[in-house]
Amino acid sequence: MSTTRHLVNRRRRLATTPSRTPGAGAEPAYGQPEAGQEPEAAASAAPNTDTADDSRADEAPRPSRLRVTLPAVLCALTVLLGAVAVWAFASASSLRDEPARQNAALTDIGRTSEVKGRISEAVGAVFSYDYASPARSDRAASTYLTGRAVQQHKDMLADVREQAPKQKLVLTTTVTESGVEFLDGDRARLLIFADQSNTRTGKDEETTYAAAMFAVDAVRRGDTWLIAAIDTFTR
Repeated sequence: MSTTRHLVNRRRRLATTPSRTPGAGAEPAYGQPEAGQEPEAAASAAPNTDTADDSRADEAPRPSRLRVTLPAVLCALTVLLGAVAVWAFASASSLRDEPARQNAALTDIGRTSEVKGRISEAVGAVFSYDYASPARSDRAASTYLTGRAVQQHKDMLADVREQAPKQKLVLTTTVTESGVEFLDGDRARLLIFADQSNTRTGKDEETTYAAAMFAVDAVRRGDTWLIAAIDTFTR
């Protein structure tokens, strides 16, 4: 009877005791969701190992990019400076060799001023004529003219010499402006602007005025400049 009573009591206890699922008393594994916990909540509860790894990676010292690229930058600068030096040398050489760059009128102010003054004086002397003193014109021609300019001057003043005694002509030429187009050593070319007055001093005195423009080629002889050719731009 006791055995039967004990068996009945045991069945009653088992019937009234709540059943437990296997492993219910065990703690959930690390990173696994607990019973009844949503997967999202479990994910947020788990430590973010990726973030921790990234933060440790950021804290780690990085190699300096400057140290890596500095030799390449210096090499590129060396090549660039070398190319610029070669270009500058070649440009300077071409400028020295180019005939136009040998024009001292662009660089030598003193010599340019000298040739302008001498040739302006020469033009005023050789292109002025006084019927009462023709020898003065001859002396000016022999003093300031050379080469082709000697015959050119005679041809240009032939009519004046012929008419001067009859009409008592006085021709006066004054250089108003001049420019040195080219100056190289003992050679120069100038553009001349001049005013001319032609006066008849006879019974009916009359004066006419005219402007003239022409070019002259000049050469240096000793300490003076001479007119070697006259260009009136007529063909």
